[in-house]
Amino acid sequence: MASQMRRGYDPIESAVLKITIEQEATTTMFKVEGKLAGPWVAELEQCWRAAMKTTGGRSLKVHLRAVSFIDAAGKSLLAEMHRHGAELVAEGCMTKAIVAQIVAEKSETVSRPGFGPWGKNSLTVLLLIAALGFGWDLRGQDKPAVRLTLREAVGLALKQNPQVQIAVLSLAQSEQDRTIARSALMPQAQLEVLDLVRRENLEATIGRRIPGFPQHVGPLQVFQAGPQFSMPLLDLTLWRRWQASREGVRASEADQQSVREQVALLVVSQYLGCLRAGADVRAAQSRVELAQALYKQAADLQKQGAGTGIDTLRANVVLQNEKQRLIEAETQRETTIYGLVRLLNLDPRQNIELGDELSFFETPEFRAEQSLEQAWTARPEMRALGAREQAAHYQKHAASESRFPAMRFIGSWSYMGISAPSAIPTYQYQVEVDMPLFTSGRIRAQISRADLELKKIAQQREDLRNQIALEVKTALAQLQAARNEVDVANLGAQLAKEEVSQARDRFEAGVANNVEVIQAQDALARANDNQIAALYRYNQSRADLARAAGQMESVFTK
Repeated sequence: MASQMRRGYDPIESAVLKITIEQEATTTMFKVEGKLAGPWVAELEQCWRAAMKTTGGRSLKVHLRAVSFIDAAGKSLLAEMHRHGAELVAEGCMTKAIVAQIVAEKSETVSRPGFGPWGKNSLTVLLLIAALGFGWDLRGQDKPAVRLTLREAVGLALKQNPQVQIAVLSLAQSEQDRTIARSALMPQAQLEVLDLVRRENLEATIGRRIPGFPQHVGPLQVFQAGPQFSMPLLDLTLWRRWQASREGVRASEADQQSVREQVALLVVSQYLGCLRAGADVRAAQSRVELAQALYKQAADLQKQGAGTGIDTLRANVVLQNEKQRLIEAETQRETTIYGLVRLLNLDPRQNIELGDELSFFETPEFRAEQSLEQAWTARPEMRALGAREQAAHYQKHAASESRFPAMRFIGSWSYMGISAPSAIPTYQYQVEVDMPLFTSGRIRAQISRADLELKKIAQQREDLRNQIALEVKTALAQLQAARNEVDVANLGAQLAKEEVSQARDRFEAGVANNVEVIQAQDALARANDNQIAALYRYNQSRADLARAAGQMESVFTK
């Protein structure tokens, strides 16, 4: 039995988030496709917990082969699923690395031995005692925190992210390939010094013995020293190869820009995730303070005889729950910042402070151009395909024109003699003309191969155009929807605060017990979560639209 659930669209990687559940006799299989990030993590968790109730003892296997991105929350969920016995199947460098880290962390946790009667906690106790006794810093030599705005974080990543550096090196390689192709059109010169002694079999050279002549000649000594030089005078094949190498440089430049756009999107998404995690912490702290005040109010009313013990108990339960949520939010914020440090290629001991925390609750307009024609022109992937198509044309011309004659000048000037003192100047100049007569189908095969490459590029161009159109339209729709969600969520948060205030007044007046207060607190928690999620989706939608329009770097670095 298999069920398929479409959870939403993501303009990056043209991904449609899809969760497919296949139940077999002994295995329940989850197939996840798309981007495991943001609100879709909760969707996967909901499906997983619902499926766990009906597994009937079957093992769980999670296929992540079509997952294009996993944020910190998605990684935490996968780790929890793995701890409950789920097998994670990955494909691709990023997904394999995340799964390997999850499996390694579980192995370390399982294999860590206990010490004495305290068991597995004894090592922590011993380290704590040692730290108190000797003044050790358990956190290591952490560096002072660096305060980064979103624009500064993107600029830093574009300078030192490893993927950006690899793209720069690939461009440098293409430029060297162009230099190599150009050098084949330029004059070549080399110096040769030769001193040899030679003896030859005269009978073998002539083919018969001559009476009265010796069987061999020599030994003969020859000394030669001087430059040799050459230059193509007419070779269309070399010219076309140089033109193709120029287009290869253009393609590498576009590929480099595409990598920069992708890295900028990853950094913006991670930075927004950090801002969201920080907003969750502040909201959790506010709810803890509110729960603490309501608990104190219930306890005071009980002491005055106006309240009951069950009211105080309920308020205390809510307080402890809010404290637990605060701990989870703080942990999520730290792990999200660790991911940002990794993207920026900073020292793992480097701490980061976010400089745009207050701007998370702002909703600026998106000012980049949004038309499909401008996106097709601006996207570096389209420029890279155009350069590769032109290079393929030049390769086809090179193969076709290899049928034509090629003219080459070759010359040498040297001192030659039986010894260095007796050497005299000599020279040789010649012009060679080469023309293929029969190549056993090689030229025809090269032309056909170039035609096939052009057809393949045409199909890739059409697919890329459709992908860009999907990304732009989806990003525009999501941006508009997210803006409306922000307005609704802001109103919901305001109404939830008013509901808590009124329920608190009714409880204090003795009109109702604190059940209404607790329900209002739950409503406020949901409203806060909705507000933060809506703001995160709006800012993420702005980044997604900028990436779809090919203006990621220009929007977030200037």
